[in-house]
Amino acid sequence: MKITVPKSYLKVFCLSLLTLIISCKKDMKTQAENVLLQEWNGPYGGVPAFDKMTVNDIQEAVETGMELNLAEIEAIANSTEPATFENTIAAMERSGAELDRVFSYYGIMSANMSSPEFREIQGVLAPKLSEFSSKINQNKALFERIKTVYDASLVTPLDADQQRVVELTYNGFAMRGAELGAEKKARYAAIDKELSSLYNTFSDNVLHDEENYVTFLNDDQLDGLSEGFIKSAAAIATEKGKEGSYAITNSRSSMDPFLTYSTNRDLRKQVWTNYYARGDNGDEYDNNSIIAQILKLRRERVELLGHKNYAEWRLQDRMAKTPENALALMEAVWPASIARVHEEVADMQAVANASGVKITIEPWDYRFYAEKVRVAKYDLNSDEVKQYLQLDKLRDAMFYVAGRLFNYEFTPVPEGSVPVFQEDVKVWEVTDKDSGAHIGLWYLDPYARQGKRSGAWATTYRSHTTFDGKKTVLASNNSNFVKPAEGEALLVSWDDATTFFHEFGHALHFFSSNVKYPTLNGGVRDYTEFQSQLLERWLSTDEVINQFLVHYKTGAVIPQELVAKIKKAATFNQGFGTTEYLASALMDMKLHLADPENIDIDAFERQTLADLKMPTELPMRHRTPHFGHVFSGEGYATAYYGYMWADVLTADAAEAFQEAPGGFYDKEVAQRLVKYLFEPRNSMDPAEAYRLFRGRDAEKEALMRDRGFPVN
Repeated sequence: MKITVPKSYLKVFCLSLLTLIISCKKDMKTQAENVLLQEWNGPYGGVPAFDKMTVNDIQEAVETGMELNLAEIEAIANSTEPATFENTIAAMERSGAELDRVFSYYGIMSANMSSPEFREIQGVLAPKLSEFSSKINQNKALFERIKTVYDASLVTPLDADQQRVVELTYNGFAMRGAELGAEKKARYAAIDKELSSLYNTFSDNVLHDEENYVTFLNDDQLDGLSEGFIKSAAAIATEKGKEGSYAITNSRSSMDPFLTYSTNRDLRKQVWTNYYARGDNGDEYDNNSIIAQILKLRRERVELLGHKNYAEWRLQDRMAKTPENALALMEAVWPASIARVHEEVADMQAVANASGVKITIEPWDYRFYAEKVRVAKYDLNSDEVKQYLQLDKLRDAMFYVAGRLFNYEFTPVPEGSVPVFQEDVKVWEVTDKDSGAHIGLWYLDPYARQGKRSGAWATTYRSHTTFDGKKTVLASNNSNFVKPAEGEALLVSWDDATTFFHEFGHALHFFSSNVKYPTLNGGVRDYTEFQSQLLERWLSTDEVINQFLVHYKTGAVIPQELVAKIKKAATFNQGFGTTEYLASALMDMKLHLADPENIDIDAFERQTLADLKMPTELPMRHRTPHFGHVFSGEGYATAYYGYMWADVLTADAAEAFQEAPGGFYDKEVAQRLVKYLFEPRNSMDPAEAYRLFRGRDAEKEALMRDRGFPVN
């Protein structure tokens, strides 16, 4: 039989084929020339070429990565084969490898090494990345195939890990508007695009204020500050072209010790104001109107899906399930928290009065007089404790804990064998202590610098999966410690040491992952903080204290009487810590439950705090105009309560170790910890995972006991 093809069809076919060939050649050329798109080569299963990345390559790499990923998605969506787990869900799990690699570099440029040039490119890419996500989330043919697999799995269940991936994928698409009509889908995508630009602007504004509000001191303004802090401040001032001065940067790691020890009250007020006014200075970098726009758009978007407010939509797949449940926990703790603040302030005011200083305690006095109360009540001087808290020794302590609980060994990689993006970044190989099997690499970026976002965080460049060959983990911890002067030890506070352990807990969660599919490496926000919060507890174990808390000059182990004071004061200042956090968490939730129409952010913040009877002597941990957790993206939006939810799990799990014969190093409890709380990641329901570990649900009374609050 002879088939005749019309010339017009043949012409269209040839043109399409030619376009495809040109496009493929372009993509091959781009991948060959752009290092950010290339496969990772070298040891340890391949590593990112951080030493070769440049800002000039990032836009092309992201745009090409999106094109390649969309082509893969189109191929899956338009397959003529009946939809199955393998040709739809597993195929999606395999897609986007090039873009994933690019995002590792993008994340470094955004968080660790930002520059005006990059921020300009980031602003251009933000709406494009939003459009890219919408093209996938709103792909009707793709969602129909996902739904076919999902519906079939309800009749004939798949293997447990496959079933979990299918459910997470289906629910994720449904939550993001896959079932909407064409008109609503278009509006949903437009909102996402607008929000992406607003998030980017919000972050840039905060970073601007962090970089530009620096307090420079002279020799007459250093009273109360430690020798090490003064040397660091001098070095930073020199870097900023102010040799002979001392720089107090607008970061928590610089602000906190200054407010704790400086005797100059006027300077304390200036440094405090700089820090808590980030994003709220009434200039072109002010974030209040941006937040109002974000809230309005978020509400409109979830209303398209039939939800009353953003919080209701967001919490449906979290442990809390509803905003009411999250609020109930926070409001149960709040009265005891602010009552403790009033007690702390009374103690501080008494110390101030006794010293003959005629003041009323203000927010810039809280840390300063809290330290004096600590000394008076517990004979515990934080600066004395810092002499035994060297960052390098704390790092070794974390390695020790990882060895005891996870059987991991950390070995420094030879200098230059693994590329790094900045000379201060160091790398360790992680192996199994018994078999020597390679598990991954751990990168540490410890110091604050220009262009690095504030705070501390953990991230992954490559996560563990096994379904397409075992992939080892590349993970990093990032801090903002003030870099010590040459030859000086970096001494940190007990709170900073706790945060260091906390973020390492996230890294251990990454390294211990034992899942097959990439999607299962995710997590539920009010659960994933739990594992890292729990790891903080090992800092105060005798094994760590007696081996790693040694004096930075003499090498002497911290005296037992000082350890006893630390433990006795364990619940000291819990009013401050709990209240400053809870105020931010409650504000996050209440902002998203409020009517966003014509909302005045500044007025709302003040009125909400007044309604809560927030003590005036301390601020929220994150004031709304610089609340990056919530307004530089959506990761923690209506989810900042999650730290408190995780705190309940943490306190309850800590009691499991306290009750065990071997304490915090009990082998049987440690094995359950790794098996049920770390290895599964998101491959099972978090509540079920916790029950397997503990034998029951967590009890909130454990949190109250842990913080020294009365238990009803």
